[in-house]
Order: sequence, then structure tokens, then C-alpha cells
Amino acid sequence: MPYVCLNTSEKLSENQKEKVKSEIGRLITVIPGKTEEVTIVDISDGRSMYKGGKAAPCAYVDIRVYTKADPEGKRRFAEELFAVLEGELGIHKDNVYMSVLEFEHWGDHGTYH
Repeated sequence: MPYVCLNTSEKLSENQKEKVKSEIGRLITVIPGKTEEVTIVDISDGRSMYKGGKAAPCAYVDIRVYTKADPEGKRRFAEELFAVLEGELGIHKDNVYMSVLEFEHWGDHGTYH
């Protein structure tokens, strides 16, 4: 935990994937108690995505965490990640959506909490 899934319409190079993955790992630490070492990053690129009924460069970030995450940390993570996606992938922040799902129960390291 956490699990961060990035879906984007843009086809990414391996270098871009590596950069975004590294930035997500760095940024996850702004949420107290979250570390890169236990974060799974899932990047799906080249997706057919539409905004307003039209194909557009866009992205959706789905984050799943165990227990409630600090609201300020989530805000900082979102704002900084939106800036990374704009800077690295050219996707304007108006075309990036993000959700955070917080779970009371979670399975990892061979057990269920």
C-alpha cells in the first residue's frame, strides 16, 4: 500500500514511464505514513480517452490506500502530481482527474488487516 494507477491517452516512452514512476514514488511521501518502498505504481498508456465527447490528451489517477490519509498530504500530492503530468507529458491539469480510495481493510505481506 498504496496503489497508484495512472491511465493516460498519451503513448509514453520507457523514459517517460520511468520519470513519472519515480515522481510518484517521491511524491507519495508527502502523505504522512506513505513510502515509495511499499507503493505499487501501475501505468497504462495509449488509452482511448475522451473529454467532452472528444479525444483529448488526458489522464486519470486512481490512488488506493490503507486507512484514512492526511487531507493536506492528499492535496499536496494531487497538486504536485498534476504539475508533473503537465511538465513531463504535456497533459494540462484541467484534463487530469484523480480519486483517492481509503480502505479500512487491506491485504498485503501475506495477510489481511
